[in-house]
Amino acid sequence: MVAGMNAIQDKRARILASGTAVMLRKGYNGTGVQEITQGAGVPKGSFYHYFESKEDFAIQALHYYYTPRIERFADALNASQLSPRERILRCYRDLVGYFASQEQPSHQCFIGSLCHEMAEESQPIGYAASAILQRSNQVLADCLSEAQAAGEIAADQDPAALAGFVSAAWEGALLRMKADRQIGPLRIFIQQLERLLQP
Repeated sequence: MVAGMNAIQDKRARILASGTAVMLRKGYNGTGVQEITQGAGVPKGSFYHYFESKEDFAIQALHYYYTPRIERFADALNASQLSPRERILRCYRDLVGYFASQEQPSHQCFIGSLCHEMAEESQPIGYAASAILQRSNQVLADCLSEAQAAGEIAADQDPAALAGFVSAAWEGALLRMKADRQIGPLRIFIQQLERLLQP
């Protein structure tokens, strides 16, 4: 029975991995069910065994793609050997370093492209994307609250509002990096973040 459950989970994960990769490249409307299942190496009928529709698949794909990323973000911001402020700065500096190591820096924002295409047309996709963004912002807000308690940021700052602003600024910097094809916008983001996170 356990082996059967593992096989089911493995097939579902293969479909999610294949479909997410295709949607990242081609968008929601450019991705067909057959392309997803072909990439996963499963019959087309298997898709509807695990997902009610392409919309349901996109919602599950968002969680599949972002849950481990949010967990890694939380781990980075819970590294107790550093102060809360330094955890935040190190996390974003490491991300800048990752993009700097690319010959031509690029970024595929699954949630951004999916929302651009579908958030207005599909309320469930919009809700799922919003929930993921809120989870990520809460992780950052919790660390900012720690920084505030440690006297590392101003006492009159609202950690939740500040987290939302930082997250939006980061997404904007990534978009500008993609347009400019260089990491200058990310370096500006770090410089401004260092100034913003002050007592």
